[in-house]
Amino acid sequence: MSSDIKPDPSPEAKHIHESFRGVLGLSPQERVRFLYEPRWIGYARAKRILDDIAALLRMPKVARMRNMLIVGDSNNGKTKVIERFKELHGQGFVSEDSESIRPVIVVESPPSADEKGLYVSILSQFWSPYKKNGTVTELRYDAISRLRLCKAEILIVDEIHSLLVGPAAKLRMVMNTIKMLCNELRIPIVGVGTRDAVRVLHSDPQHASRFDVYALPLWKLDPEFQALLAGFESVLPLKQPSHLASPEMATLLHDICEGNLGDLHRLLIECSKVAIETGKECITREIVTSKAWVKPTKGIREVQP
Repeated sequence: MSSDIKPDPSPEAKHIHESFRGVLGLSPQERVRFLYEPRWIGYARAKRILDDIAALLRMPKVARMRNMLIVGDSNNGKTKVIERFKELHGQGFVSEDSESIRPVIVVESPPSADEKGLYVSILSQFWSPYKKNGTVTELRYDAISRLRLCKAEILIVDEIHSLLVGPAAKLRMVMNTIKMLCNELRIPIVGVGTRDAVRVLHSDPQHASRFDVYALPLWKLDPEFQALLAGFESVLPLKQPSHLASPEMATLLHDICEGNLGDLHRLLIECSKVAIETGKECITREIVTSKAWVKPTKGIREVQP
């Protein structure tokens, strides 16, 4: 996509980050497509979490590794933070000895508390066959061997709140498995999930003592939220400034998204699409109001004409 970006047609478009001003030279259809491309919008809380996960990577291997649990409301940026971390620190490579090195392994928790399911989730991240119907012992050996071979430095388990589905005994078993992996491989474990995920740690006091909990709460209507809006505006391919960080616009946007980062992102994409297709080239109060159907994640989105 970057090769198609034309020279900046509007050097005065200071509301857009200089890296993205060239996008204004694309056609309306191409700019709409650009809206949906993934990109990172940094903010203080995410940076703190990214820095602290990176610190885990640098920790010496000790008998009791420090672990982390990242919790927050659905669609509020947790997985995006993990994707960003993997982008910054988890790119695989081939060593001088022709070994395939993968320092960061990200897996999705099984849909319920199941030790075998956790091993399968780990093994599915490797591009080689494994015995899906193998015994727990066989899968455990295979998972640990592959994590060692790729020299994994950290294991991230997304959607870890799913472990709450099922009997308490199975939850304790899976959490003991996570503890065993941490001890056996001497690598930190990072869990990611909704606020309910904290209950996973209550299955055993030892688990709670091993994990530091980091929360990604809903955004408040404050200067930090306004700074976030300014960050979003700097990457939206609109030729005119929308002044999203102004008190009036910030209040309106917050009222609709209710501080949910994912819903804010979706709302701004919908509004920007209208601004491009109608030729207004900026997000107005009227456009935002017309997209109020982009309800919070916990609600039902009924698309309006």
